[in-house]
Amino acid sequence: MDADVLIVGAGPTGLMLANQLARRGVRAAIIDRHAGPAQQTRAMAVQARTLEIYAWLGIARRAVELGRTADGANLWAGGEPRARIPLGEIGAGLSPFPFVLMLGQDENERIMGEKLAESGIAVQWNCELLALDQRTDHVVATIKQPDGTTRALSAAFVAGCDGVHSAVRRLSAIDFPGAPYEHVFFVADTQCTGPMVADELNVFLWHGGFHLFFPMRGTDAWRVIGILPMSLRARDDVRFEEVRPAIVAEAGADVRFIACHWFSTYRIHHRCAERFQDRRCFLLGDAAHVHSPAGGQGMNTGLQDAYNLAWKLALVTTQRAQTGLLDTYDEERRPVAQRLLRTTDRVFTLLVSESWAAGLFRTRLIGLLVARAMERVRIRNLAFRTISQTGIRYERSSLSQNLEEVPEGAPRGGDRFPWLQVRLKSGGALEDFYRRFDDTRFNLVVVGEADTPVPARYMDFLRVHRIDASAPDSRAALAKAGIPPTASYLLRPDGYIGLAGGRLPHDALERYLAHHVRIL
Repeated sequence: MDADVLIVGAGPTGLMLANQLARRGVRAAIIDRHAGPAQQTRAMAVQARTLEIYAWLGIARRAVELGRTADGANLWAGGEPRARIPLGEIGAGLSPFPFVLMLGQDENERIMGEKLAESGIAVQWNCELLALDQRTDHVVATIKQPDGTTRALSAAFVAGCDGVHSAVRRLSAIDFPGAPYEHVFFVADTQCTGPMVADELNVFLWHGGFHLFFPMRGTDAWRVIGILPMSLRARDDVRFEEVRPAIVAEAGADVRFIACHWFSTYRIHHRCAERFQDRRCFLLGDAAHVHSPAGGQGMNTGLQDAYNLAWKLALVTTQRAQTGLLDTYDEERRPVAQRLLRTTDRVFTLLVSESWAAGLFRTRLIGLLVARAMERVRIRNLAFRTISQTGIRYERSSLSQNLEEVPEGAPRGGDRFPWLQVRLKSGGALEDFYRRFDDTRFNLVVVGEADTPVPARYMDFLRVHRIDASAPDSRAALAKAGIPPTASYLLRPDGYIGLAGGRLPHDALERYLAHHVRIL
Protein backbone atom coordinates (compact mmCIF):
# COMPACT_ATOMS: atom_id res chain seq x y z
CA MET A 1 0.00 0.00 0.00
CA ASP A 2 1.03 3.63 -0.50
CA ALA A 3 0.50 4.47 3.17
CA ASP A 4 -0.71 2.88 6.39
CA VAL A 5 -2.97 5.88 7.02
CA LEU A 6 -4.20 8.58 4.64
CA ILE A 7 -4.98 11.79 6.52
CA VAL A 8 -7.34 14.15 4.71
CA GLY A 9 -6.98 17.68 6.06
CA ALA A 10 -3.87 19.46 7.34
CA GLY A 11 -5.40 21.65 10.03
CA PRO A 12 -4.52 21.19 13.71
CA THR A 13 -6.27 17.82 14.01
CA GLY A 14 -4.66 16.32 10.91
CA LEU A 15 -1.21 17.63 11.86
CA MET A 16 -1.53 16.22 15.38
CA LEU A 17 -2.53 12.81 14.02
CA ALA A 18 0.30 12.81 11.48
CA ASN A 19 2.86 13.70 14.15
CA GLN A 20 1.64 11.05 16.56
CA LEU A 21 1.66 8.36 13.88
CA ALA A 22 5.15 9.35 12.72
CA ARG A 23 6.49 9.02 16.27
CA ARG A 24 5.10 5.49 16.37
CA GLY A 25 6.61 4.37 13.08
CA VAL A 26 3.37 4.46 11.08
CA ARG A 27 3.58 5.49 7.40
CA ALA A 28 1.16 8.37 6.96
CA ALA A 29 0.30 10.52 3.94
CA ILE A 30 -1.42 13.86 4.54
CA ILE A 31 -3.27 15.85 1.89
CA ASP A 32 -5.23 19.10 1.90
CA ARG A 33 -7.37 20.73 -0.78
CA HIS A 34 -6.13 24.23 0.11
CA ALA A 35 -3.04 25.89 -1.32
CA GLY A 36 -1.26 26.14 2.02
CA PRO A 37 -1.65 26.62 5.78
CA ALA A 38 -4.35 28.95 7.09
CA GLN A 39 -3.17 32.52 7.55
CA GLN A 40 -6.08 33.74 9.67
CA THR A 41 -8.03 31.61 12.10
CA ARG A 42 -10.60 32.04 14.86
CA ALA A 43 -9.41 29.57 17.53
CA MET A 44 -7.25 31.19 20.21
CA ALA A 45 -7.24 29.10 23.41
CA VAL A 46 -4.81 26.23 24.00
CA GLN A 47 -5.88 24.24 27.05
CA ALA A 48 -3.74 22.45 29.63
CA ARG A 49 -4.45 18.95 28.32
CA THR A 50 -3.29 20.01 24.86
CA LEU A 51 -0.10 21.45 26.34
CA GLU A 52 0.54 18.19 28.19
CA ILE A 53 0.39 16.38 24.85
CA TYR A 54 2.55 19.08 23.26
CA ALA A 55 5.15 18.41 25.97
CA TRP A 56 5.34 14.72 25.06
CA LEU A 57 5.55 15.73 21.42
CA GLY A 58 8.37 18.15 22.25
CA ILE A 59 6.68 21.41 21.23
CA ALA A 60 5.15 22.76 24.46
CA ARG A 61 8.02 25.12 25.21
CA ARG A 62 7.79 26.64 21.74
CA ALA A 63 4.04 27.10 22.08
CA VAL A 64 4.37 28.87 25.42
CA GLU A 65 7.11 31.12 24.00
CA LEU A 66 4.87 32.20 21.11
CA GLY A 67 1.67 32.56 23.10
CA ARG A 68 0.46 34.51 26.08
CA THR A 69 -0.84 33.01 29.27
CA ALA A 70 -4.24 34.39 30.22
CA ASP A 71 -3.71 35.67 33.75
CA GLY A 72 -7.34 36.61 34.13
CA ALA A 73 -10.70 37.29 32.53
CA ASN A 74 -12.30 40.69 33.04
CA LEU A 75 -16.05 41.12 32.72
CA TRP A 76 -17.39 44.52 31.65
CA ALA A 77 -20.94 45.84 31.32
CA GLY A 78 -22.03 49.33 30.33
CA GLY A 79 -18.41 50.33 29.94
CA GLU A 80 -17.75 49.57 33.62
CA PRO A 81 -15.71 46.70 35.14
CA ARG A 82 -17.94 44.16 36.87
CA ALA A 83 -15.61 41.34 37.91
CA ARG A 84 -12.18 39.82 37.40
CA ILE A 85 -11.71 36.05 37.33
CA PRO A 86 -8.10 35.04 38.14
CA LEU A 87 -6.82 32.43 35.68
CA GLY A 88 -3.03 32.56 35.97
CA GLU A 89 -2.57 29.57 38.29
CA ILE A 90 -6.13 28.30 38.37
CA GLY A 91 -4.92 24.73 37.87
CA ALA A 92 -1.96 24.81 40.29
CA GLY A 93 -1.17 21.28 41.42
CA LEU A 94 -3.44 19.73 38.79
CA SER A 95 -1.28 20.09 35.68
CA PRO A 96 2.23 21.22 34.75
CA PHE A 97 0.39 23.85 32.67
CA PRO A 98 -2.10 25.36 35.15
CA PHE A 99 -3.28 28.10 32.79
CA VAL A 100 -4.99 28.87 29.49
CA LEU A 101 -2.56 29.81 26.69
CA MET A 102 -3.62 32.39 24.11
CA LEU A 103 -2.14 31.16 20.82
CA GLY A 104 -3.85 31.37 17.44
CA GLN A 105 -4.75 28.26 15.49
CA ASP A 106 -2.42 29.38 12.70
CA GLU A 107 0.53 29.41 15.11
CA ASN A 108 -0.43 25.97 16.42
CA GLU A 109 -0.48 24.68 12.85
CA ARG A 110 2.91 26.20 12.16
CA ILE A 111 4.50 24.58 15.22
CA MET A 112 3.04 21.15 14.44
CA GLY A 113 3.92 21.52 10.75
CA GLU A 114 7.55 22.21 11.62
CA LYS A 115 7.60 19.18 13.92
CA LEU A 116 6.11 17.00 11.19
CA ALA A 117 8.76 18.15 8.73
CA GLU A 118 11.43 16.85 11.14
CA SER A 119 9.96 13.38 10.54
CA GLY A 120 10.37 13.80 6.79
CA ILE A 121 6.64 14.10 6.10
CA ALA A 122 5.34 16.95 3.94
CA VAL A 123 1.74 18.01 3.46
CA GLN A 124 0.55 17.50 -0.12
CA TRP A 125 -1.29 20.77 -0.77
CA ASN A 126 -3.86 21.38 -3.55
CA CYS A 127 -4.88 17.73 -3.38
CA GLU A 128 -8.60 17.02 -3.14
CA LEU A 129 -10.28 13.75 -2.17
CA LEU A 130 -12.81 12.75 -4.85
CA ALA A 131 -13.78 9.17 -4.05
CA LEU A 132 -13.31 6.34 -1.55
CA ASP A 133 -13.49 2.61 -2.27
CA GLN A 134 -13.46 0.61 0.96
CA ARG A 135 -12.26 -2.94 0.48
CA THR A 136 -11.75 -5.84 2.85
CA ASP A 137 -8.25 -4.94 4.03
CA HIS A 138 -7.61 -1.44 2.66
CA VAL A 139 -9.13 1.69 1.14
CA VAL A 140 -8.48 3.11 -2.34
CA ALA A 141 -8.77 6.91 -2.45
CA THR A 142 -9.09 8.86 -5.69
CA ILE A 143 -7.26 12.17 -5.38
CA LYS A 144 -7.29 15.19 -7.64
CA GLN A 145 -3.72 16.49 -7.92
CA PRO A 146 -2.52 20.11 -8.28
CA ASP A 147 -2.28 19.79 -12.07
CA GLY A 148 -5.88 18.58 -12.36
CA THR A 149 -5.08 14.91 -12.99
CA THR A 150 -6.23 12.14 -10.67
CA ARG A 151 -4.42 9.30 -9.00
CA ALA A 152 -5.36 6.36 -6.81
CA LEU A 153 -3.79 6.06 -3.36
CA SER A 154 -4.20 2.92 -1.28
CA ALA A 155 -4.04 2.96 2.52
CA ALA A 156 -5.03 0.64 5.30
CA PHE A 157 -7.12 3.40 6.92
CA VAL A 158 -8.38 6.92 6.15
CA ALA A 159 -8.71 9.71 8.72
CA GLY A 160 -11.09 12.55 7.85
CA CYS A 161 -9.69 15.70 9.46
CA ASP A 162 -11.15 17.87 6.70
CA GLY A 163 -13.50 20.13 8.60
CA VAL A 164 -17.18 20.97 8.56
CA HIS A 165 -17.55 20.22 4.84
CA SER A 166 -15.69 16.91 5.16
CA ALA A 167 -15.35 14.89 1.97
CA VAL A 168 -14.55 11.79 4.03
CA ARG A 169 -17.83 12.16 5.94
CA ARG A 170 -19.83 12.75 2.75
CA LEU A 171 -18.23 9.85 0.87
CA SER A 172 -18.80 7.59 3.88
CA ALA A 173 -22.51 8.55 3.91
CA ILE A 174 -22.42 9.61 7.56
CA ASP A 175 -25.15 12.03 8.62
CA PHE A 176 -24.17 15.29 10.35
CA PRO A 177 -27.34 16.38 12.17
CA GLY A 178 -27.60 19.82 13.71
CA ALA A 179 -28.14 23.42 12.64
CA PRO A 180 -26.51 26.84 12.56
CA TYR A 181 -27.21 29.38 15.27
CA GLU A 182 -29.29 32.29 14.03
CA HIS A 183 -26.62 34.85 14.90
CA VAL A 184 -23.80 35.94 12.61
CA PHE A 185 -20.41 36.53 14.19
CA PHE A 186 -17.37 38.55 13.27
CA VAL A 187 -13.66 38.21 14.04
CA ALA A 188 -11.13 41.01 13.62
CA ASP A 189 -7.41 41.25 14.27
CA THR A 190 -6.94 44.82 15.38
CA GLN A 191 -4.72 47.38 16.98
CA CYS A 192 -6.70 49.30 19.55
CA THR A 193 -6.48 51.06 22.88
CA GLY A 194 -8.99 51.33 25.66
CA PRO A 195 -9.79 50.23 29.19
CA MET A 196 -8.95 46.58 28.47
CA VAL A 197 -6.64 44.97 31.02
CA ALA A 198 -3.40 44.14 29.19
CA ASP A 199 -2.47 40.48 28.63
CA GLU A 200 -5.86 39.30 29.87
CA LEU A 201 -9.13 38.27 28.29
CA ASN A 202 -11.67 41.08 28.36
CA VAL A 203 -15.37 40.27 27.93
CA PHE A 204 -17.74 43.15 27.23
CA LEU A 205 -21.32 42.08 27.99
CA TRP A 206 -24.42 43.89 26.77
CA HIS A 207 -28.13 43.18 26.58
CA GLY A 208 -27.87 41.73 23.07
CA GLY A 209 -24.71 39.64 23.45
CA PHE A 210 -20.99 40.07 24.02
CA HIS A 211 -17.64 41.16 22.55
CA LEU A 212 -14.45 39.25 23.36
CA PHE A 213 -11.04 40.94 23.33
CA PHE A 214 -8.19 38.42 23.21
CA PRO A 215 -4.62 39.72 23.77
CA MET A 216 -2.23 38.97 20.92
CA ARG A 217 1.49 39.45 20.38
CA GLY A 218 2.37 43.00 19.39
CA THR A 219 1.71 46.51 20.61
CA ASP A 220 -2.00 47.11 21.36
CA ALA A 221 -2.83 43.94 19.43
CA TRP A 222 -6.27 42.46 20.13
CA ARG A 223 -8.39 39.84 18.41
CA VAL A 224 -12.02 40.92 18.73
CA ILE A 225 -14.89 38.44 18.36
CA GLY A 226 -18.53 39.36 18.67
CA ILE A 227 -22.07 39.29 17.31
CA LEU A 228 -22.79 41.18 14.11
CA PRO A 229 -25.46 43.88 14.52
CA MET A 230 -28.90 42.80 13.36
CA SER A 231 -28.94 45.32 10.51
CA LEU A 232 -25.83 43.76 8.93
CA ARG A 233 -26.55 40.04 9.28
CA ALA A 234 -28.15 39.56 5.85
CA ARG A 235 -25.10 40.86 3.98
CA ASP A 236 -22.01 39.00 2.77
CA ASP A 237 -19.87 42.09 2.16
CA VAL A 238 -19.73 43.61 5.64
CA ARG A 239 -16.61 45.67 6.41
CA PHE A 240 -15.03 46.28 9.80
CA GLU A 241 -15.72 50.01 9.56
CA GLU A 242 -19.44 49.23 9.60
CA VAL A 243 -19.11 47.13 12.76
CA ARG A 244 -16.80 49.50 14.62
CA PRO A 245 -19.58 51.85 15.89
CA ALA A 246 -21.49 48.96 17.47
CA ILE A 247 -18.39 47.71 19.28
CA VAL A 248 -17.60 51.17 20.64
CA ALA A 249 -21.22 51.74 21.64
CA GLU A 250 -21.32 48.57 23.73
CA ALA A 251 -17.71 48.40 24.98
CA GLY A 252 -17.41 52.10 25.77
CA ALA A 253 -16.25 55.28 24.09
CA ASP A 254 -12.73 54.81 25.45
CA VAL A 255 -12.14 51.96 22.98
CA ARG A 256 -10.25 53.41 20.00
CA PHE A 257 -9.33 51.30 16.97
CA ILE A 258 -6.05 52.23 15.29
CA ALA A 259 -6.08 49.59 12.55
CA CYS A 260 -7.78 46.38 11.45
CA HIS A 261 -5.48 43.84 9.78
CA TRP A 262 -8.05 41.11 9.11
CA PHE A 263 -11.82 40.89 9.32
CA SER A 264 -14.26 38.08 8.60
CA THR A 265 -17.84 37.09 9.38
CA TYR A 266 -19.11 33.57 9.96
CA ARG A 267 -21.94 31.46 11.31
CA ILE A 268 -21.55 28.97 14.13
CA HIS A 269 -23.08 25.51 13.85
CA HIS A 270 -23.84 22.87 16.45
CA ARG A 271 -23.59 19.42 14.89
CA CYS A 272 -22.32 15.94 15.72
CA ALA A 273 -21.83 13.07 13.26
CA GLU A 274 -24.09 10.08 13.84
CA ARG A 275 -20.96 7.94 14.07
CA PHE A 276 -17.22 8.62 13.98
CA GLN A 277 -16.27 5.49 12.05
CA ASP A 278 -17.35 3.72 8.89
CA ARG A 279 -15.32 0.52 8.61
CA ARG A 280 -11.80 1.76 7.72
CA CYS A 281 -12.62 5.47 7.68
CA PHE A 282 -12.68 7.75 10.72
CA LEU A 283 -13.88 11.29 11.42
CA LEU A 284 -11.99 13.67 13.70
CA GLY A 285 -12.25 17.32 14.76
CA ASP A 286 -14.70 19.55 12.92
CA ALA A 287 -15.45 16.75 10.47
CA ALA A 288 -17.02 14.89 13.41
CA HIS A 289 -18.39 17.67 15.63
CA VAL A 290 -18.79 21.44 15.63
CA HIS A 291 -20.12 23.58 18.44
CA SER A 292 -20.08 27.09 19.82
CA PRO A 293 -16.77 28.71 20.82
CA ALA A 294 -17.87 28.91 24.47
CA GLY A 295 -14.96 27.84 26.66
CA GLY A 296 -12.40 27.60 23.86
CA GLN A 297 -12.94 23.86 23.36
CA GLY A 298 -13.18 23.33 19.59
CA MET A 299 -9.58 23.04 18.39
CA ASN A 300 -8.51 21.30 21.59
CA THR A 301 -11.24 18.66 21.22
CA GLY A 302 -10.05 17.82 17.71
CA LEU A 303 -6.50 17.43 19.01
CA GLN A 304 -7.75 15.02 21.69
CA ASP A 305 -9.56 13.04 18.97
CA ALA A 306 -6.28 12.63 17.12
CA TYR A 307 -4.36 11.66 20.25
CA ASN A 308 -6.96 9.03 21.15
CA LEU A 309 -6.97 7.45 17.69
CA ALA A 310 -3.23 7.60 17.00
CA TRP A 311 -2.02 4.96 19.46
CA LYS A 312 -4.79 2.59 18.46
CA LEU A 313 -4.01 2.93 14.75
CA ALA A 314 -0.34 2.42 15.53
CA LEU A 315 -0.94 -0.90 17.32
CA VAL A 316 -3.24 -2.16 14.58
CA THR A 317 -1.14 -1.08 11.56
CA THR A 318 2.00 -2.60 13.10
CA GLN A 319 0.01 -5.82 13.63
CA ARG A 320 0.31 -5.84 17.40
CA ALA A 321 -3.45 -5.53 18.01
CA GLN A 322 -6.62 -6.70 16.32
CA THR A 323 -8.69 -4.18 14.34
CA GLY A 324 -11.46 -4.40 16.95
CA LEU A 325 -9.40 -2.02 19.10
CA LEU A 326 -10.32 0.76 16.68
CA ASP A 327 -14.00 0.47 17.59
CA THR A 328 -13.16 2.11 20.92
CA TYR A 329 -12.42 5.41 19.16
CA ASP A 330 -16.11 6.08 18.45
CA GLU A 331 -17.03 4.49 21.77
CA GLU A 332 -14.89 6.97 23.70
CA ARG A 333 -14.81 10.18 21.68
CA ARG A 334 -18.40 10.53 20.45
CA PRO A 335 -19.85 10.74 24.00
CA VAL A 336 -17.27 13.45 24.77
CA ALA A 337 -18.37 15.44 21.72
CA GLN A 338 -22.06 14.99 22.50
CA ARG A 339 -21.57 16.09 26.10
CA LEU A 340 -19.55 19.11 25.00
CA LEU A 341 -22.21 20.00 22.43
CA ARG A 342 -24.91 20.02 25.10
CA THR A 343 -22.82 22.05 27.55
CA THR A 344 -21.56 24.69 25.14
CA ASP A 345 -25.03 25.01 23.61
CA ARG A 346 -26.57 25.85 26.99
CA VAL A 347 -23.83 28.37 27.83
CA PHE A 348 -23.89 29.90 24.38
CA THR A 349 -27.67 30.23 24.33
CA LEU A 350 -27.48 32.19 27.58
CA LEU A 351 -24.73 34.44 26.19
CA VAL A 352 -26.60 35.33 23.00
CA SER A 353 -30.21 35.29 24.16
CA GLU A 354 -31.92 38.59 23.44
CA SER A 355 -34.55 38.18 26.15
CA TRP A 356 -34.85 40.85 28.83
CA ALA A 357 -34.06 38.37 31.63
CA ALA A 358 -30.94 37.02 29.90
CA GLY A 359 -29.71 40.54 29.22
CA LEU A 360 -30.15 41.47 32.87
CA PHE A 361 -28.32 38.34 33.96
CA ARG A 362 -25.39 39.08 31.64
CA THR A 363 -24.99 42.72 32.56
CA ARG A 364 -25.85 42.69 36.28
CA LEU A 365 -25.51 39.26 37.83
CA ILE A 366 -23.06 36.99 35.99
CA GLY A 367 -19.94 38.88 37.03
CA LEU A 368 -20.87 38.85 40.71
CA LEU A 369 -21.89 35.18 40.73
CA VAL A 370 -18.81 33.95 38.87
CA ALA A 371 -16.39 36.01 40.95
CA ARG A 372 -17.85 34.71 44.21
CA ALA A 373 -17.94 31.12 42.99
CA MET A 374 -14.28 31.23 41.94
CA GLU A 375 -13.27 32.13 45.48
CA ARG A 376 -13.90 28.49 46.41
CA VAL A 377 -11.05 26.09 45.76
CA ARG A 378 -13.35 23.21 44.89
CA ILE A 379 -15.18 25.25 42.26
CA ARG A 380 -11.91 26.60 40.83
CA ASN A 381 -10.59 23.05 40.50
CA LEU A 382 -13.82 21.88 38.87
CA ALA A 383 -13.76 24.83 36.47
CA PHE A 384 -10.15 24.14 35.54
CA ARG A 385 -10.71 20.42 34.95
CA THR A 386 -13.71 21.21 32.76
CA ILE A 387 -12.19 23.97 30.65
CA SER A 388 -8.70 22.44 30.46
CA GLN A 389 -10.10 19.04 29.35
CA THR A 390 -8.03 17.31 32.03
CA GLY A 391 -11.32 16.15 33.55
CA ILE A 392 -12.44 14.12 30.51
CA ARG A 393 -13.10 10.51 31.51
CA TYR A 394 -13.70 7.27 29.62
CA GLU A 395 -15.21 5.44 32.57
CA ARG A 396 -17.73 3.57 30.41
CA SER A 397 -15.21 2.47 27.80
CA SER A 398 -14.60 -1.23 27.25
CA LEU A 399 -10.91 -0.39 27.78
CA SER A 400 -11.53 0.82 31.36
CA GLN A 401 -11.37 -1.83 34.08
CA ASN A 402 -11.22 -1.68 37.89
CA LEU A 403 -10.40 -4.50 40.24
CA GLU A 404 -12.23 -4.77 43.54
CA GLU A 405 -9.31 -3.36 45.52
CA VAL A 406 -9.72 0.19 44.12
CA PRO A 407 -10.95 2.34 47.03
CA GLU A 408 -13.61 5.03 46.76
CA GLY A 409 -12.15 8.35 45.65
CA ALA A 410 -9.05 6.84 44.05
CA PRO A 411 -8.27 7.26 40.35
CA ARG A 412 -10.14 4.64 38.37
CA GLY A 413 -10.21 3.08 34.93
CA GLY A 414 -10.97 5.72 32.32
CA ASP A 415 -9.50 8.61 34.34
CA ARG A 416 -6.55 10.68 33.16
CA PHE A 417 -3.71 9.60 35.44
CA PRO A 418 -3.05 12.57 37.73
CA TRP A 419 -0.01 14.79 37.43
CA LEU A 420 2.38 13.87 40.26
CA GLN A 421 5.69 15.01 41.66
CA VAL A 422 7.03 11.96 43.48
CA ARG A 423 10.16 9.96 44.19
CA LEU A 424 10.53 7.11 41.70
CA LYS A 425 13.20 5.34 43.70
CA SER A 426 14.11 5.16 47.37
CA GLY A 427 16.24 8.13 48.33
CA GLY A 428 15.86 9.66 44.88
CA ALA A 429 14.90 13.23 44.05
CA LEU A 430 11.36 14.45 43.49
CA GLU A 431 10.46 14.02 39.82
CA ASP A 432 7.69 15.15 37.53
CA PHE A 433 6.05 11.85 36.63
CA TYR A 434 4.78 13.22 33.32
CA ARG A 435 8.39 13.71 32.21
CA ARG A 436 9.07 10.02 32.79
CA PHE A 437 5.84 8.86 31.17
CA ASP A 438 6.41 7.36 27.70
CA ASP A 439 3.36 8.07 25.55
CA THR A 440 4.49 5.73 22.77
CA ARG A 441 3.97 2.72 25.06
CA PHE A 442 1.82 1.38 27.84
CA ASN A 443 3.09 2.40 31.27
CA LEU A 444 2.71 0.37 34.45
CA VAL A 445 2.77 2.44 37.65
CA VAL A 446 3.49 0.40 40.78
CA VAL A 447 2.97 2.28 44.06
CA GLY A 448 4.56 1.09 47.31
CA GLU A 449 4.72 -2.63 47.89
CA ALA A 450 2.40 -3.66 45.10
CA ASP A 451 3.81 -6.68 43.27
CA THR A 452 2.74 -6.66 39.64
CA PRO A 453 4.62 -9.13 37.43
CA VAL A 454 4.87 -8.26 33.74
CA PRO A 455 4.65 -11.08 31.18
CA ALA A 456 7.90 -11.19 29.19
CA ARG A 457 6.20 -10.86 25.83
CA TYR A 458 4.83 -7.43 26.75
CA MET A 459 8.08 -5.88 27.94
CA ASP A 460 8.95 -4.37 24.54
CA PHE A 461 6.01 -1.97 24.63
CA LEU A 462 5.41 -1.56 28.36
CA ARG A 463 7.44 0.68 30.66
CA VAL A 464 7.42 0.12 34.44
CA HIS A 465 7.59 2.95 37.02
CA ARG A 466 7.85 2.30 40.76
CA ILE A 467 6.85 5.08 43.14
CA ASP A 468 8.41 5.15 46.60
CA ALA A 469 5.38 5.61 48.86
CA SER A 470 7.48 5.64 52.04
CA ALA A 471 8.92 9.12 51.45
CA PRO A 472 6.76 11.78 53.20
CA ASP A 473 6.60 14.10 50.17
CA SER A 474 5.68 11.25 47.83
CA ARG A 475 3.08 10.01 50.31
CA ALA A 476 1.55 13.50 50.52
CA ALA A 477 1.38 13.83 46.73
CA LEU A 478 -0.24 10.41 46.41
CA ALA A 479 -2.77 11.19 49.13
CA LYS A 480 -3.71 14.49 47.46
CA ALA A 481 -4.41 12.57 44.24
CA GLY A 482 -6.39 9.92 46.14
CA ILE A 483 -3.87 7.16 45.34
CA PRO A 484 -3.50 4.57 48.14
CA PRO A 485 0.00 3.64 49.40
CA THR A 486 -0.24 0.27 47.66
CA ALA A 487 -1.65 0.38 44.15
CA SER A 488 -1.07 -0.57 40.53
CA TYR A 489 -2.18 1.32 37.42
CA LEU A 490 -1.77 0.27 33.82
CA LEU A 491 -1.77 3.43 31.71
CA ARG A 492 -2.66 3.50 28.06
CA PRO A 493 -0.28 5.36 25.72
CA ASP A 494 -2.55 8.43 25.92
CA GLY A 495 -2.14 8.65 29.70
CA TYR A 496 -5.57 7.31 30.65
CA ILE A 497 -5.93 4.49 33.16
CA GLY A 498 -6.81 1.19 31.54
CA LEU A 499 -6.54 -1.11 34.54
CA ALA A 500 -6.60 -0.03 38.19
CA GLY A 501 -6.12 -2.16 41.27
CA GLY A 502 -4.07 -2.88 44.35
CA ARG A 503 -1.76 -5.86 44.07
CA LEU A 504 -2.72 -7.10 40.61
CA PRO A 505 -3.04 -10.89 40.23
CA HIS A 506 -0.20 -12.40 38.22
CA ASP A 507 -2.38 -12.89 35.15
CA ALA A 508 -4.30 -9.57 35.37
CA LEU A 509 -2.12 -7.76 32.81
CA GLU A 510 -2.23 -10.75 30.49
CA ARG A 511 -6.03 -10.87 30.60
CA TYR A 512 -6.46 -7.13 30.19
CA LEU A 513 -4.08 -6.71 27.25
CA ALA A 514 -5.31 -9.80 25.47
CA HIS A 515 -9.05 -9.39 25.96
CA HIS A 516 -9.62 -5.66 26.31
CA VAL A 517 -6.87 -4.11 24.19
CA ARG A 518 -6.86 -7.15 21.87
CA ILE A 519 -3.08 -7.40 21.80
CA LEU A 520 -1.91 -10.18 19.51
